Amino acid sequence: MPGGETDSGAGTIGGPGDDTPGPIPETLLLKRHFTGENLHQVRAQVEDTAAAAGLGGVRLGEFTLAVSEIAANAVEHAGGHGRLELRRLPHELECRITDNGPGFTPTIPELLPGLTDTCPGRGLWLAHLVTDRLTVTTDLRGAGAEVTLAMWLG
Repeated sequence: MPGGETDSGAGTIGGPGDDTPGPIPETLLLKRHFTGENLHQVRAQVEDTAAAAGLGGVRLGEFTLAVSEIAANAVEHAGGHGRLELRRLPHELECRITDNGPGFTPTIPELLPGLTDTCPGRGLWLAHLVTDRLTVTTDLRGAGAEVTLAMWLG
C-alpha cells in the first residue's frame, strides 16, 4: 500500500500562527508479506517506491539489491516467507524485514565469504557493504529475526 500512511506521534511544533516546523514524520511507504513466489514483484515495488521517495542512481540499485538479498534469505532460511516494511524517515529510507524462522546468530563476515554452500553469509555481507545502516535483531525466544537496513537520502 504505497504512500500516505503516517505513524502517529509526529507533527509540527506550536499551534496556529506558529511557523516553526516540527520533525518530518516517519511515513510508511510499503508494507508487504512476501514468499518465494512473489519476491520478484516485491523487488520491483521496493525499487519503484524507493525511487519515488528520492533514492536514485547507483544507490537505488544498491538498496534494491540489499533488500532483495535479505528477503531472499528469509524465504530460503526462515520458512519460505516474511514481512517487509519500507519507511521514509527524515534523512533516510529504511526497510525492515522480519520472519518467524528458527533464528540465527547474526554474524556479518568482514571479508567476502567463500563461494561455496558451506560458507554462508554472502547476503548479509553484501547488504552490509552497500547500505548505510544494517542491524540484525533475533527473537529472544530463539525464533525469528528482524533485519533493518537503511540508505541516507540527499
